[in-house]
Amino acid sequence: MIEIREIPEADVDRMVDLAGMVFHAGVEDADYERDGWRPRRAGRIGAYDGEVLAGQLASMPLRLAVPGAFLDCSAVTFAGVLPTHRRRGILTSMIDRMHADAVAAGRPVAALWASQGVIYGRYGFGLATRAISLEIDTSRPLGLRTVPDPEPLRLVDAAYAAEVLDPLYTRALAERPGGLVRDSEWWTRSILRPLDPGAPGYSGPRVVVHPGGYAVYRAHEDGTIRVVDLVAETPPVEAALWGYLASIDLTSRVQAPSRPVDDLLPYMAADPDQVVIKHDYGALWLRLVDVPAALRTRSWATDDTFVLEVADDRIPANEGRWRLTTGAAPACDRTAESPDLTLSAADLAAVYLGGNRLAALARVGVVTEHTPGAVTRLDDALTVPLAPYINDDF
Repeated sequence: MIEIREIPEADVDRMVDLAGMVFHAGVEDADYERDGWRPRRAGRIGAYDGEVLAGQLASMPLRLAVPGAFLDCSAVTFAGVLPTHRRRGILTSMIDRMHADAVAAGRPVAALWASQGVIYGRYGFGLATRAISLEIDTSRPLGLRTVPDPEPLRLVDAAYAAEVLDPLYTRALAERPGGLVRDSEWWTRSILRPLDPGAPGYSGPRVVVHPGGYAVYRAHEDGTIRVVDLVAETPPVEAALWGYLASIDLTSRVQAPSRPVDDLLPYMAADPDQVVIKHDYGALWLRLVDVPAALRTRSWATDDTFVLEVADDRIPANEGRWRLTTGAAPACDRTAESPDLTLSAADLAAVYLGGNRLAALARVGVVTEHTPGAVTRLDDALTVPLAPYINDDF
């Protein structure tokens, strides 16, 4: 008999061990992970088979940037089931519990990074953001078509950098949806952690700051610069930061594992072959836990009205027809009117941040257009100036 219940603090060590088993992770940083979980305000959901912790899921209460607003979000992590207990509905039970907890806490959205994307579409999550990885050949000077901002750059001690970086990051977050509000613990344990087990052989974090932006990076003795985080308020500031990173002595390449899909650097480079997009990958999966609340809260690019028929077999309160009014005073209420569009909660989540187009989903047959032109109109309303992006893995 599997029992779904809260994981007590006494079982945090077991959570880390279970995650290592499920994700085939080493234990070199286990103490760091254990210490990190104790102060967090995460909801810890466990599946117990007697005294055995057979499955787990943690949900951190964070704030997610959506177009024009910040929404309370359940950031789901550490989800996994022991290989001896697969195919027994354990993950389904834990996610149902997470959904119920999110509704009770008033968090309209949930988000996660998926180790296997095919799993989470079944639970109403849609792939809402993508990212790219870049590499710059710096064995020769990097020519830029954008004139760098001339304001001087300065190096900041990583131990004191968070208070300098956070205002710059927060301003950028308001302009581009998809990222998370960071607290001091997040800065210290993630962006500015002394050593990164995921990047062996690299230095501690180094921080360069411009009045309108910053870059956090690590250096390797083989001549590689690895960009951890880069924020710029204007293209000239971005050019100044990339120019600095590409000109560091005794280096031959700059790697940026995570950048927005609309990053400007490939367009700034005078020689396009010097900046290579190495990888394009799916990033944040989003779940609309409370569809009307989520639709009322984000901003919209056009004034319009739609009737959406939403299918959601995991959260019945979302199921049915909703009259959505976009524009300056968004509204979303139940209606009996005929629908303009029919779609699943997962596909609505996929387009919610503005990074995907409904037209593509309609073409593959998973969104049904009942009113001619409704897909194009809703795509127009969902449009955002900058592609959604998140640089915080959790």
